Amino acid sequence: MNTPVVARPCWNLLAHKAQDELDLIHQEMTQTRHRLAKLQASRDRVQQMYQEYCEQLNRPGSSSQGMREAMSQRQFMAQLLTLLERVSKDILHTSNLLDGYRERLLVVEKERIKMQSLAEQNERDMRRQNNLQEQRRMDELGVMQFNQRRLS
Repeated sequence: MNTPVVARPCWNLLAHKAQDELDLIHQEMTQTRHRLAKLQASRDRVQQMYQEYCEQLNRPGSSSQGMREAMSQRQFMAQLLTLLERVSKDILHTSNLLDGYRERLLVVEKERIKMQSLAEQNERDMRRQNNLQEQRRMDELGVMQFNQRRLS
């Protein structure tokens, strides 16, 4: 009847583990957002370079360029378009990765909330059991004092 109440620290440990995983996902998301911003800046720079070369090629008076220079410029513009496609694919991949992190974040957040609520419930149960045991001890002490008064 007087069995000691044993705390279950597993819920707190699991809640801390879920919080650590949540922190890790936040860090990964931050890094991915920075990478996405860099990729978008790169795409903008490449697009701007391509536009400048297009304007330079279509500018009046540019026909005086040599055939070799014009071919070289067109080849470079084709390389810029290839690079632009590559950066766009990387942006799409990084955006998808960020979406995956968001989904994982929701799952881990739900898990953390569940573990935290279980830890809090365990703590409430512990307090309630401790209070019940303390109340029983106080009742026993009161009964013993009452019986001693009656006997004396």
